Amino acid sequence: MEGPGAPGVPWKRHIVRQLRQRDRTQKALFLELVPAYNRLLEKAELLARISEKLQPEPNDATPATHQGPWEEESEPDSDQVPSPTTLRMKWQEEEEGLRLVCGEMAYQVVEKRAALGALESTLEERQSRLAALEARVAQLQEARAQQTRHLDVQRALNVAQRAAYEGLRAQAGLQEAALRRHEEEARDLLEWLVQRKARAAAERNLRNERHERAKQARMSLELKKAAKRTVSISESPKTVGDGIREMAETVTLAAEPLSLETEAGEKWKRPFSFKKRRGHSVGGAPEQRYQSIPVCVAVQPPTQVQDVLNAHLSEVNAVCFGPNSSLLATGGADRFIHLWNVVGGRLEANQTLEGAGGSITSVDFDPSGSQILAATYNQAAQLWKVGEAQSKETLSGHTDKVTAAKFKLTRHQAVTGSRDRTVKEWDLGRAYCSRTINVLSYCNDVVCGDHVIISGHNDQKIRFWDSRGPCCTQVIPVQGRVTSLNLSHDQLHLLSCSRDNTLKVIDLRVSNIRQVFRADGFKCGSDWTKAVFSPDRSYALAGSWDGALYVWDVDTGKLEGSLRGPHCIQVAERSLGWWLQDTCAWLPFLLLHRAGAEPVWPQCCSCLRRRHEERLRGDKGQWLLEPWKFHPWSRLVQRPSQYLGSSCFRRVD
Repeated sequence: MEGPGAPGVPWKRHIVRQLRQRDRTQKALFLELVPAYNRLLEKAELLARISEKLQPEPNDATPATHQGPWEEESEPDSDQVPSPTTLRMKWQEEEEGLRLVCGEMAYQVVEKRAALGALESTLEERQSRLAALEARVAQLQEARAQQTRHLDVQRALNVAQRAAYEGLRAQAGLQEAALRRHEEEARDLLEWLVQRKARAAAERNLRNERHERAKQARMSLELKKAAKRTVSISESPKTVGDGIREMAETVTLAAEPLSLETEAGEKWKRPFSFKKRRGHSVGGAPEQRYQSIPVCVAVQPPTQVQDVLNAHLSEVNAVCFGPNSSLLATGGADRFIHLWNVVGGRLEANQTLEGAGGSITSVDFDPSGSQILAATYNQAAQLWKVGEAQSKETLSGHTDKVTAAKFKLTRHQAVTGSRDRTVKEWDLGRAYCSRTINVLSYCNDVVCGDHVIISGHNDQKIRFWDSRGPCCTQVIPVQGRVTSLNLSHDQLHLLSCSRDNTLKVIDLRVSNIRQVFRADGFKCGSDWTKAVFSPDRSYALAGSWDGALYVWDVDTGKLEGSLRGPHCIQVAERSLGWWLQDTCAWLPFLLLHRAGAEPVWPQCCSCLRRRHEERLRGDKGQWLLEPWKFHPWSRLVQRPSQYLGSSCFRRVD
């Protein structure tokens, strides 16, 4: 153990370092002062010795009484010995010179003292700075010690975290092994399930094939029996008060087989399967009730305005006809939905639906025509029941305005698209969102097929979503932001309108663009511009920015023409609509604009309709039969079962 005087003690080393540091910093200040002061002391000591020699002693009263050695030496030459007076004067002069020297040296001492004071003040200032720096060094040393302790703690924590990480890593390895094992088991189960499903499907296909062969044989037998007999109907017009002449007409029709079970075939054959009835027979069987069946024969573009009215207080944003084409719904920026009855090509006010939380952007009827779904600016879609003025349900969940809301093929499901980059499926029975599809771009419009949801987006893409799966099945790029989508009634073609001022027809069977429609002067003026097919998919229509309506022939791809009505503002339209009336080719066209006026454009039929009235008397009422004589160039829709609404048979009680 070292003693207090050992050189290795830290505080002694510290003192030595401080002294050396002080010597280095202060030595230069006194290098000139100390030698000067030493010289002054030497001169002062010399003057003191000289003064002592010059002062006479008391016993030197007479020079003879005391003879020094110099007197003995100077005896031979007594004439050259200076007198005491001379020596005294000489000594006085030397004393005066020494006094002058001492004064000068005293002045220099004063100056040196002043310089020494300045240097001492500088030394004190530097000592104070040194003390502050020493305090700062102490603080830094304390902080360093604290950081060292913190570093030690962090190292300990890192060691613990590393140990935990190693444990978690080992556990993750075990979990991954278990996951791989479960995935292999799932694949095995899936393969087993697929094989089982394939066997079940093969067995079901075999049973269906047997059943179909039996059904075809039975149908062939029935057709052969039905072809051997004919049914004739004698027609006599109803006698009315204005004196119409009686006339007769015989119509011979082959009886349709009653065993057809498909919906389209059953609904198509019923209006033309006439049975001979006895007009006044009491024991006859009750007549068959016919459902309401609309039939689209052919269409042509509209030619003139049929009706104009002020529908809303502000902009009209959306329009939609009901399934039976006798009811029209319009929605606008005034937050109201107006229902209109279509009577003889005119619009008559029916009802006003209230309770919308924002401007209406889209309106749609359900397949039964009993409910209306509307998209609004208040980040929600709302549901009304026809006949009730207030909203029935509010479908909230979007974070931005809802741009489109459409029913699916059932009245209990709906789809909405929004500018929050999501597409949502809704269960209307429970009023909750059953699925949310996140997309990378704004959704401007949606349409629904049997098992597919099609959405048009702001990133110039049309996306297809399988309603039975979670993923996007297909993406079709277009040149321009998609503003609207319209699905043909046969669900085989899709019409899109985009901001590159073109309309595109997409064949959904091969998933490619079949046709592109352009026209000089046609310009898509907004992100909500709508384009529609005619019911028989013969024409495509869209409104331009200047208020004109452009019509293209889908078959030839040529522009049929442009119609310029009362709308002459920049945004020509928000929504378009075709509608069916009395199963003939009446397809008026609605063009909406900012002023709120709503013109209806009628079109020219390509069929010559001739009405005959035949009274078929029964037990509970009368039926009026209204057949037509078709033009040779008329077209029939491929799926007449989709047009549910007005019928060629109307009940008169």
